[in-house]
Amino acid sequence: MGLDITLLAEVDTGGEKPHVVKLFDAYVTHNLTAMAAEAGIYEHIWQPYEVGIKTAGELIEPLTKGLQAMRDDPVRFEKHNPPNGFGSYERFVPWLEKYIDACKEHPKAQIDACR
Repeated sequence: MGLDITLLAEVDTGGEKPHVVKLFDAYVTHNLTAMAAEAGIYEHIWQPYEVGIKTAGELIEPLTKGLQAMRDDPVRFEKHNPPNGFGSYERFVPWLEKYIDACKEHPKAQIDACR
């Protein structure tokens, strides 16, 4: 089980409802929640609405700080690698980099975090 994250934009095409465009889509395993919590970014990834995050641009600073903490002390975070091997520091860091890049590319995008 995991979390599906999507960055979305609504486009007014003249119809009754706006057209929703998917700008970014990514999956992350729930096995990485302890690692994300250790980095101070659990809520930002898994529960952005609960910490007042509404757009991708608002994630850039906290996710970047969390990523930097992870890069500065890998051993601290590798201890949270799950025993079953599904989810790891080595995979989470590049995942975060891609997510941050998408947030920078689409700062006004809406976030959909589906647990």
